[in-house]
Amino acid sequence: MAAENTAAGIKKVCVIGSGTMGAGIAAQVANAGIPVLLLDIVPKEGADRDAIAKGAVAKMLKTDPAPFMSKRAAKLIETGNIDDHLARVAECDWVVEAIVERLDIKQSLYEKLEAVKKPGTAVSSNTSTIPLGNLIEGRSDQFKRDFLITHFFNPPRYMRLLEIVTGPETDADLARRVEDFADRAMGKRVIHAKDTPGFIANRLGTYWLAIAVNAAMDLGVTVEEADQIGGSPMGVPKTGVFGLIDLVGVDLMPLLSASLSATLPKGDPYFETVREMPLVEKMIADGFTGRKGKGGFYRLQKGTDGSRTKQSLDLATGEYRAEQKPEKLPGKAERDLAVLATLPGKAGDYAWTILGHVLSYAAKLVGEAADDVVAIDDAMKLGYNWKFGPFELIDKLGPGKLAERLAAEGRPVPALLKSAGINPFYRVEGGRRQYLTADGSYRDVQRAEGVVLLEDIKRASQPLLKTGSAALWDVGDGVAAIEFTGKMNALDEEVIKLINQAIPLVKANFKALIVYNESSNFSAGANLGLAMFAVNIAAWSEIEKLIAGGQAAFKALKYAPFPVVSAPAGLALGGGCEICLNSDAIQAHAETYIGLVECGVGLVPGWGGNGEMLDRAAKSKMMPKGPMPTLSKVFQTISTATVAKSAAEAQELLFLRETDGITMNRDRLLADAKAKALSLVDGYAPPEPPTFRLAGEGGRTALAGAVHDFQKKGVATPYDGVVSARLGEVLTGGEADLIDTVTEDQLLKLERKAFVASVKDSRTQARVEAMLMTGKPLRN
Repeated sequence: MAAENTAAGIKKVCVIGSGTMGAGIAAQVANAGIPVLLLDIVPKEGADRDAIAKGAVAKMLKTDPAPFMSKRAAKLIETGNIDDHLARVAECDWVVEAIVERLDIKQSLYEKLEAVKKPGTAVSSNTSTIPLGNLIEGRSDQFKRDFLITHFFNPPRYMRLLEIVTGPETDADLARRVEDFADRAMGKRVIHAKDTPGFIANRLGTYWLAIAVNAAMDLGVTVEEADQIGGSPMGVPKTGVFGLIDLVGVDLMPLLSASLSATLPKGDPYFETVREMPLVEKMIADGFTGRKGKGGFYRLQKGTDGSRTKQSLDLATGEYRAEQKPEKLPGKAERDLAVLATLPGKAGDYAWTILGHVLSYAAKLVGEAADDVVAIDDAMKLGYNWKFGPFELIDKLGPGKLAERLAAEGRPVPALLKSAGINPFYRVEGGRRQYLTADGSYRDVQRAEGVVLLEDIKRASQPLLKTGSAALWDVGDGVAAIEFTGKMNALDEEVIKLINQAIPLVKANFKALIVYNESSNFSAGANLGLAMFAVNIAAWSEIEKLIAGGQAAFKALKYAPFPVVSAPAGLALGGGCEICLNSDAIQAHAETYIGLVECGVGLVPGWGGNGEMLDRAAKSKMMPKGPMPTLSKVFQTISTATVAKSAAEAQELLFLRETDGITMNRDRLLADAKAKALSLVDGYAPPEPPTFRLAGEGGRTALAGAVHDFQKKGVATPYDGVVSARLGEVLTGGEADLIDTVTEDQLLKLERKAFVASVKDSRTQARVEAMLMTGKPLRN
């Protein structure tokens, strides 16, 4: 990846400040394959002057969720200290300052940086509170040209938003280089913010949380009710309001409030939210700072028997009580925002209080904090994980109705809302999504250069083929794309049907095929619910038909007369993993979590995954040669249902080949997958069917011994041993001997036999039912 990412001219980065944010930024640069110099102050005690930066890297290697996509990435970080190593900034093309939020300390550092950095080396601050003009006061013209603000969100690996702020003197080409690197190498969606307090996301997000907390206290809404009303109906993540505050830290609330109060202009609506919060002050003083502390608005109370009970804070008394599940919202209120906001009683009052204040404040910020509604919507969706941006929510309420209700209550109606009238903020015209501007005209929503999204293609076209769980699209340049469309993109007969229909159509009309979608997850695997339905009516022939049909369809993809590239992102489990393994190549998003997880529910991979993993292991340069090392590696990965926690880790586990590609920015995955597929077209020939020399009975005996040892240690359950034996039968070639050659078809037959034996076992059925009911594996 490093070779691709240096296209922006950034070959080495220095991060100054190794706190949570600085260390996380350094880790994400290293994840991109780029060397990083991480500097911090010299500790007051101890002989190791680099101890603080070293300690930050060591801590990240133990942190979960992991800042590093692979432990190998940590080796790209050099550590040092500001006193001894600041001159090494001259080696770097970009310096990110992520030190304490104090203007005097930052300015002192910039003075030292100016003496050692090369002209044209970008310097940026990760500040979220201090205006750019104040930061560069007293610096040279060259430094001012080289300076900008890059506001990352925590944790930097997982949060895609990057707000960039430039000043009137910032060199435009330099800013573009930083933006391009952050986009392509670090996987960020860059939003351009104006140099105003809190920029976009934190300005609006802090206001939203303050309104929501105050309204809950004023209206007598419990924390559970607040998270229900202000959560999923508004497109807010399942944490809701109070759960989110617990996640980011209760102690952050007064800090953000103080920061915005000190920098916002008088008369800003934010000041109406500022009030004394004795309950929050007491929580912080007592160590109830959220998940990082003893608890927050929610906590887990440990019982004398070791059990844990979830408790909630009573906002009126300040005491914890047992969590109370709120009553279900009536009628269509969960699905229709307009209905929710007009419900009689406290549920409707609470919803309207949040929506009325937050959405009108968002409208006020257009032109002040951001140029357009798209920037504000994207900032909230990326920075706070909202499903819908504020202006998308306004469209759900109706812009005219929102303005009308605000006016009826004697509240100010922002100019943007007045000018919109009854017109929506977004519309589709000529197959293109457009947004409403301040002057009342519509403009096309622009994508970054080189970004191609299936959602845009779908607005302007119809599918070439469609079944109940999949569709085939023309994505341009002679490439077609299979999209899964079922719940969790689960694979079923409708997906298999589309694959079989797609192959002759692609052969006749296209150069290549990709398997791709823009859901949160590529595929959670086979549809277990349908499988259990078949089990309950003892439709064993239907199950065998599904397994054989999936094997045949995936095999047809593998040997199709055109290149097939899978482009997973998010979960790619079970069958979702197997379709990737059967492709000519994989172009994976960096945050791909891929694995063969069937053994966890008592099954054995049945759609060719076993043979593909054996073939990968046998051909991998990372593996010692011979049937036993290959067998041991593959058996360990599959039997333990191991899931890679990144695409980089997937290469280490052999789910991805060394030649497969990794895309850091999710928005660029479709374009990269197309490019990968087209690169294989010239001279393409389907792969030769593999043959296997497997370990036979001796290998099975060795595997059984290893599993028995795990069972004695309590790591493996009795039924794990049974499932592992079935898997071992497949991976060692069944009745084949070490000297025999096993064909791909013979291995697929062994897979089918093992899968059917497993699904008929009541212990597997218990595991599947538990997974469907609880989402957690049953350890029987």
